[in-house]
Amino acid sequence: QVQLVESGGGLVQAGGSLRLSCVRSGPSFSSYAMGWFRQAPGKEREFVAAISWLARATYYADSVKGRFTISRDNAKSTGYLQMNSLKPEDTAVYYCAAGSRTTQVMTAYDYWGQGTQVTVSS
Repeated sequence: QVQLVESGGGLVQAGGSLRLSCVRSGPSFSSYAMGWFRQAPGKEREFVAAISWLARATYYADSVKGRFTISRDNAKSTGYLQMNSLKPEDTAVYYCAAGSRTTQVMTAYDYWGQGTQVTVSS
């Protein structure tokens, strides 16, 4: 069973930075894309960023473009989300996901982590 475990969330002041990590374990499968999504209280889960297997393609939601950077280290089976210039509206539970397509479409991802809380105070 493939498992994804996020870490790195926490409480930060507006303007600060956090780096989220997502470690994959379990049976290996090749060429998987990774995505990050978030869900704020009372809102639907939304796309944040996605990266292809060799990191040749990256996609970002307009709301985070220029502030967040997605990356990965396949040798460590780990994906990252560097979040800079954080805003209170970035407060949410952040989830990583893995799937066969690099896309912002949530249903395209087969595996999901349990989420990590990010809280940005004003």
